[in-house]
Amino acid sequence: MMRLPWFKYHSPRSVAEAARILAAEGAQAMLIAGGTDLLPNMKRRQQTPAHLVSLRQVQGLKRITNGKGLTLGAGLTLTEVVGTQAVRERYLALWQAAAQVASPQLRNMGTLGGNLCLDTRCSYYNQNEDWRRAIDFCMKRDGETCWVATASKRCLAVSSTDTAPALISLGAKVRLASAAGEREVVLADLYKNDGMDYLTRKSDEILTEVSLPELSGWKSAYWKLRRRGSFDFPVLGVAAAVRAAADGTVEEARIVLGAVSSRPLVTKAGELLVGRKLSDDAIAAAGEKATSAAKPMDNTDLDLYWRRDVVSAFVGYALREIRGDDMRETRLRISRQAL
Repeated sequence: MMRLPWFKYHSPRSVAEAARILAAEGAQAMLIAGGTDLLPNMKRRQQTPAHLVSLRQVQGLKRITNGKGLTLGAGLTLTEVVGTQAVRERYLALWQAAAQVASPQLRNMGTLGGNLCLDTRCSYYNQNEDWRRAIDFCMKRDGETCWVATASKRCLAVSSTDTAPALISLGAKVRLASAAGEREVVLADLYKNDGMDYLTRKSDEILTEVSLPELSGWKSAYWKLRRRGSFDFPVLGVAAAVRAAADGTVEEARIVLGAVSSRPLVTKAGELLVGRKLSDDAIAAAGEKATSAAKPMDNTDLDLYWRRDVVSAFVGYALREIRGDDMRETRLRISRQAL
């Protein structure tokens, strides 16, 4: 049995109180919301904070604000995000992404903010302590070598968040709060292509809310590849968002890939669609462009070459769904979920 290490538990009631605790305890403290990622990591001794600062009792982190756009509190559970009518009606990619995270039990605990800040994953890292000790650990924790590519000077652990690619495609921003104040950043800028230092969020900052712009005329979709129909992390995620004119000509498009690098990968594939209708040829060209950008590594489930080859197909699924094709049978076969 893997047991949790000793830690001191803090239960602040406000963002300001939580920020003060983080500032006081420094690198020894970590935030915990649902704990679905952090607690297993602690049992495997991948993360061993001396202080856990809980956000469960913090006021305001479950706020939903409708206005010109939509603001979601970072403390909302993924189940609550899925149950928000405005998300399903106006930001379908986010709804589909949140609905496909893990299992119902984990979505009941895991939060939107937690999924956005999800630790990067690797088959050499996500093992128990004895297993990792047997290979002399890895660069991400306690070792010096990235076993995925031994000559690499940086960790190649993979970003496995589902909601981030969807929200990036939708143009989302996030608010970060600390004892020093607040700042707002475009969500894409929250991530760095480094498996160890993968967030630009500082250790004393709290992600408090996600802001989505008004997206009149936009349609979006999210498709996920995983071995099982539930529980598993993505080995490929594709988020697409398209704004088209009345005649169907694409005016703006974004295609974002997940689980192919240490951060959600914003591609230039959407640019190939601008000025064109979502014809089969245009969709195929966007798929090929996205495939050329994808660089999956051999540190997660399924064969890396096959995972790269199916990028084009998954981009096609997302764009065909946006076009209005009936993709229910394909989605049920691929995702094993009737979304």
